[in-house]
Amino acid sequence: MLLLTGATGLLGHPVVRRLVARGVPVRCLVRDPRRLGPERVRVQLAIGDLADPSSWRNALRGVDTVVHLAGGARDQARASVEELNGLATFRLLQAAERVGAKHFVWITPLGATPHHPMRMQRAKALAAAVVEEAGIPTTTLAHSLIYAPGDRHLLWIERLGYLPAVPLVGRGIARTQPIWVEDMADAVLAALDAPEGHRRFELAGPDVLSQREVVRLVLAAAGRRRRPLPLPLVGLRAALRAEETLAGPTSLITWDEAQLLAVEMLSARGTEDARALGISPRRMSEVLGAPRDSRTQAAVPAAAADPRPAAGR
Repeated sequence: MLLLTGATGLLGHPVVRRLVARGVPVRCLVRDPRRLGPERVRVQLAIGDLADPSSWRNALRGVDTVVHLAGGARDQARASVEELNGLATFRLLQAAERVGAKHFVWITPLGATPHHPMRMQRAKALAAAVVEEAGIPTTTLAHSLIYAPGDRHLLWIERLGYLPAVPLVGRGIARTQPIWVEDMADAVLAALDAPEGHRRFELAGPDVLSQREVVRLVLAAAGRRRRPLPLPLVGLRAALRAEETLAGPTSLITWDEAQLLAVEMLSARGTEDARALGISPRRMSEVLGAPRDSRTQAAVPAAAADPRPAAGR
């Protein structure tokens, strides 16, 4: 039996579809089974919450593999970003060890360190230190920006495209190597095979794109051209913090979420690890169907990218 967390998320949906198609017995830890869509009748359901370890007891019964995809950049009513991304991973790993699980697979953003400016990355870095010392085989999938046509992130950019100018977080020069969610899901499935010790794969797409270039691609796919408008991080942070204070959980976007566009997620190995898993990641322009544009197609080969962050995002 395989236990999957985050089954209702961007990456979780395609992973569930692949597991079911493969005939793998799957149990999904979810708060709301309706968000699984049609797959909810093809998997076992365990109603629970990452913030409530007592709800995992039945979910872990008879499990030999745990695939942990859940997390988030926004505080929730019952758990902070640190609890969702750090403490929950630690507790779930401990629980998996207690029930005799043979493999723990999880995801973390590229570039996560204990001193990272983002809370989520700091929490993930601390969780990674625990995973590396686990008493069972583990697989860490460190990823760059995961995207899909119409996902929350890209849809937000498309909506901003109705404005005369599209605001950027900072100067818009933070670089990522976007990886299509379907390629990422294939990598998750491939990582389930033959666990051995503690493995780490860095998963990234074939192009190195700045935030400005990602925005240009998304708008081009939507048939729009807009001038980018860089927003100073100090002013943007103050504005979004004020919105969070006023709107609470209903905030359109939080400062932590906005920061996702202003931090670098690069792998010096480019697509090497993805190819080692049998995956050939597609270019973002191909997935979105964006017209060819020399400003975004002339991307630096991923393996040659300088992973060091540039100053003044």
